[in-house]
Amino acid sequence: MKKFLLTLSSAAVLLSACGGNGSGNEEAGGGEGGDLEEQVVIGDDIEGATEFTFWNFQELHSQFFEDAVTRWNEENPDRPITLVAETYPYDQMHNNLLLSLQSGSGAPDFADIEISQFANFLQGQPQLEPLNDVVEPELDNMVTSRFEIYAKDGEYYGMDYHVGATVMFYNEEIMNEAGVDIDSIETWDDYIEAGKQVVENTEAVMTTVESDDHFTFWPLISQRGSDYFDADGNVIFDNETNVDTLQFIHDLVYEHEIAILAPGGLHHAEEYYGFMNDGGAASLMMPMWYMGRFLDYMGDLDGKMQIRPLPTWEEGGNRSAGMGGTGTVITNQTEDPELAKEFLAFAKLTEEGNIKLWEILGFDPPRHDVWDTEEMRADNRFFQYFHDDIFDILLDINDEINDLNITEQTPNAQQEINSTVMHSVLREQSKTPEEALSDAAEAVRSRMTD
Repeated sequence: MKKFLLTLSSAAVLLSACGGNGSGNEEAGGGEGGDLEEQVVIGDDIEGATEFTFWNFQELHSQFFEDAVTRWNEENPDRPITLVAETYPYDQMHNNLLLSLQSGSGAPDFADIEISQFANFLQGQPQLEPLNDVVEPELDNMVTSRFEIYAKDGEYYGMDYHVGATVMFYNEEIMNEAGVDIDSIETWDDYIEAGKQVVENTEAVMTTVESDDHFTFWPLISQRGSDYFDADGNVIFDNETNVDTLQFIHDLVYEHEIAILAPGGLHHAEEYYGFMNDGGAASLMMPMWYMGRFLDYMGDLDGKMQIRPLPTWEEGGNRSAGMGGTGTVITNQTEDPELAKEFLAFAKLTEEGNIKLWEILGFDPPRHDVWDTEEMRADNRFFQYFHDDIFDILLDINDEINDLNITEQTPNAQQEINSTVMHSVLREQSKTPEEALSDAAEAVRSRMTD
């Protein structure tokens, strides 16, 4: 097992250099820097096994790989693996991983890199193993955009856990009390009118919006065909669509008065889980991977929640957006890259591996040819909580998800949104959407010319 030798002071220097943040997301959980939160050793009782290390920031991912190692060792008794899976805090893990790769020592064999951080690891010559030889034979069965976001110069470097289709979670008990049929909500105008009924007839608000993270803003601009950057990497923060969308979010709170700022600032705060669990809001827009948060932290809503596509901006418009993501990589410091690639492909590219992504994590797997299989339709805890039409909905909206344009400046863009734009427009109300996005765009453009 490789030893972790980086110091907390080194991590702090690198953290300030990359502008990383610890905002919670689908994969937020733990991180590195000496603060080991959990260590799981799988297959350590097998003589002659090749030992790999795996850094992550979400302990649930260790559970997924624990299952994968067990299955691998059963099917490959002549090439057994021991995996030491270590969970650390989000910021510290990413920054210490980057430093260990740059220094040429101390990196694990495998690591999870969250989508907004991934560009940091693609600058210059990536210190990661290209995965084309195992990815390309399977691409026809995959949602290819989930691989393009982890690519550079035609080389694929990461494998995701999910598609991340953004949906609306409705508390049907509250909606029924308000006299609203959730299937009657087709457009965002319908949603606003339904929200007014909720506020008038119940003690809940219609929804919550984040002031400290991007999962309210980014999905909505993506749904409308916009982004932080265009396909050529140019900053489009301040385009008309983005300004109009941020104004829409602002108006949900301050004009229509059907939304409030998420308690704790984001949809992953402890305060927020308690608020929702007590029936504080009638609906929530988040990617499908957020299902696990309901099961883990909002048990009182079991059987009350329904999943539906997003309302559209106009007739025939997209009803979803692909959000979030974490690419599992193999570092160039691994001593057995071929075995590492074979194992990672076994875990994340095979049909069984993708079914396990659903069964263990509740994620919508990137391999689309498993979505309508019997295994994916078998009764499980997610169907019991949310009803059994989840994959009917996913199949219905699969072609309505725009690609994301991830660049080397994406971490800086996220930092501007999370720490400046949403605060100034929503919490402080010190800037208009146009002013805030214009300032953020200039800040990112200035970094691109430095």
